[in-house]
Amino acid sequence: MLKQFCMATVLGACAAMSGCATIVHHGPRQVSVASTPPGAKVSIYDRSNSLVQVSTTPFLATLPTKFSYFKGQDYRLVFELPAYATAEVHLQSKVSRWYFGNLLFGGLLGMVIVDPSTGAMFNLAPDKIDQPLTAAQVELIHN
Repeated sequence: MLKQFCMATVLGACAAMSGCATIVHHGPRQVSVASTPPGAKVSIYDRSNSLVQVSTTPFLATLPTKFSYFKGQDYRLVFELPAYATAEVHLQSKVSRWYFGNLLFGGLLGMVIVDPSTGAMFNLAPDKIDQPLTAAQVELIHN
């Protein structure tokens, strides 16, 4: 009897701690960031307009998807390269299809508690960026 109770407790705890998206995604998402030409400085800002990361293209950014409970994190990437116009790209959080797997496997706990609290219910789109940069126009003024 004690063995069955322990087994039921372990299985219940596993079910309570599982959410389909949490099982599949395992934390922050990786976004491939590149530019044409390469070597651009990229500043990444989150939804609160806080600077999260500064890197030089090409690189792989690892970004959390959770902003708050049931609210995904969005990002703004600013590309800068001398002699080129500044460019911006926005990453938006989208609900993962795996989140709806809770209807079959993770149950109500996975859907209402686990995936929203871990942020795994969200993905970032696009997951690959290759930003073309445009040469800046220089005006010559003749007097």
